[in-house]
Amino acid sequence: MSIASMLQALPGQCSLCRSWGAGHSARHAGALVARRPRCLRCAIAVPAGETICGACLRQPPPFERTVAVLDYAAPWDGLIRHFKFHGQPELAAPLAALLREAIEAAADPMSPDLVLPAPLSDARLRERGFNQSWEIARRLGWRADPALLLRIRDTPHQADLPLDRRAANVRSVFAVEPLRRREVDGRSIAVVDDVLTTGATASEMARTLRDAGAARVALWVIARTPAPGGS
Repeated sequence: MSIASMLQALPGQCSLCRSWGAGHSARHAGALVARRPRCLRCAIAVPAGETICGACLRQPPPFERTVAVLDYAAPWDGLIRHFKFHGQPELAAPLAALLREAIEAAADPMSPDLVLPAPLSDARLRERGFNQSWEIARRLGWRADPALLLRIRDTPHQADLPLDRRAANVRSVFAVEPLRRREVDGRSIAVVDDVLTTGATASEMARTLRDAGAARVALWVIARTPAPGGS
């Protein structure tokens, strides 16, 4: 047995329930992920038999497809906050495995030419120490690039703002690397992020890529915030 295999077999504490046991987090995570009908465009939960939510029928977002693993609710919201804000990049591997399974299980999954992580500003990257979206994206198995889509301006945290101010907060904050725009032209691109809430950030990233010539943009996320009053 290799050293790596031996380390993987050692007991560890589950990040979800705090129990101890070898491989417990992976087994627990798999058991807690309940597949549910979701809007193909924005991944909000929809009634069985529906494929597109009313909001996306009225005003389709600039991304064509969204795959989400689960709802942003307990216990996953706490896990994602620890991953993102408390320096636990080791959680990227199990989260990426769950996202990969959801992508492969999705109806009409897009096979992208490029997978791009949602970028952080330089200030936010220094503060956090790593880009959680890149840590997930690079483990999915597709060609991933952390330097093609850029965040060119720092802004307040979206989570700190009222929902109706989030679109303005991220307007014109993204750009495609100017010397590499041809790499986007005509391509199918999947953007990876941790959580989708209002879709303001995702829409701005998708518009930036479409303006640079991308043929199709999909969004792959770990969690989708439920609609107000939803469950």
